[in-house]
Amino acid sequence: MITLTLFDTTESRLNLMPLTLTRPVADLRVGIFTLAEKWQHRFGAKVGYITKGYLQALYPLPTTETHLLVDGRVIANNELWEALIALKPGQKLVQELEIIGANLDTPPAQLEDLNNALLHLEPVYFEGNVQFVCFPWDIFGLNAQEIRADFELLPKLYTNIGVNDVHTKTYNDSQIFVAPGAKIRAAILNAEDGPIFIGPDAEVQEGSAIKGPFALCEHAVVNMGAKMRGDTTVGPYSKVGGEISNSVIWGYSNKGHDGFMGNTVLGQWCNLGADTSTSNLKNNYSNVKIYNYGKGQQVDTGQQFCGLIMGDHSKAGINTMFNTGTVVGVGVNVYGGGFPDKFISSYSWGGPDSEYTRYRFADFLKTAKAVMGRRKIEVSADYEKMLRYLSEADDLKSLA
Repeated sequence: MITLTLFDTTESRLNLMPLTLTRPVADLRVGIFTLAEKWQHRFGAKVGYITKGYLQALYPLPTTETHLLVDGRVIANNELWEALIALKPGQKLVQELEIIGANLDTPPAQLEDLNNALLHLEPVYFEGNVQFVCFPWDIFGLNAQEIRADFELLPKLYTNIGVNDVHTKTYNDSQIFVAPGAKIRAAILNAEDGPIFIGPDAEVQEGSAIKGPFALCEHAVVNMGAKMRGDTTVGPYSKVGGEISNSVIWGYSNKGHDGFMGNTVLGQWCNLGADTSTSNLKNNYSNVKIYNYGKGQQVDTGQQFCGLIMGDHSKAGINTMFNTGTVVGVGVNVYGGGFPDKFISSYSWGGPDSEYTRYRFADFLKTAKAVMGRRKIEVSADYEKMLRYLSEADDLKSLA
């Protein structure tokens, strides 16, 4: 078994914030699986991480000796894998100005030492297809493609039990994969435009309509009467309702009520209150701009459709209206009438009806423990330390 070390870069961490404030780049979900899980499931590789020090205890380096490093942004594919494992010690795989991976005799243990270690390696040029997840909008932009790619890996992982409910209508059954323990009742599953995956112990409730490509990961729930419009992934232990289009939920997050969510990425342990909606298209149909942590200002996404990007442990009260291209940091509690700001920094409390105040860490942690405790997950000492470190950081660029 080959062990891969998936590494972050300062640029990638900054461009993918706030999602990377609480995880390495390779732990982002695109399609059914995270970027790291794609390497594991496709090639049987073990993975470890080189990331910022405050995250390293939660995402450790490999426990076995490894010399093969891969940029955490890279999406696994067969041709790329063959090129990576063919690298000799002292070589790096490159395409144009991007370093894809490297074979190092002595891999660095610190992210800060990585650039220097890669600088003097012999380049091997890769002419094949390689894709990077560089910005938050790439996550939903590549999601349909990656659901299709990940769907091909499912027979290696699960048995397909099929749809066994006589009151559920299906279209293109060969592209519907239902894992053991899943429950589907009186729903519509249309896989004519792309595959549908219903994960282990997941639930699709009565009156739901699902259009592929779509992935419902383990123990996730589609609530009664929901409309899943395709190109969407609902991560593990999440609950969704209302209308969702081309969005990705990392896991353990809820958008369980009516309201529209489109071209959106939700982190972990998020909750959107009843009737919360996200705008994903400007009235003048121009490109959407969103806040970029590296530049400290709004940047043009080049996308006509872009909704909400929300970091872990953030919450929105009922009837919240998120404007097109809104970015919400980690540990935010937003509520009130009108449209919230298009950028809300981490650990903020408030909304458009009042000034934002600092969410006291002790109060935030109490809520986080209650939320995670409902899923029988304890806040570990390392996880608490990471969240506290984020709350005390004065310079967000230091987190990259």
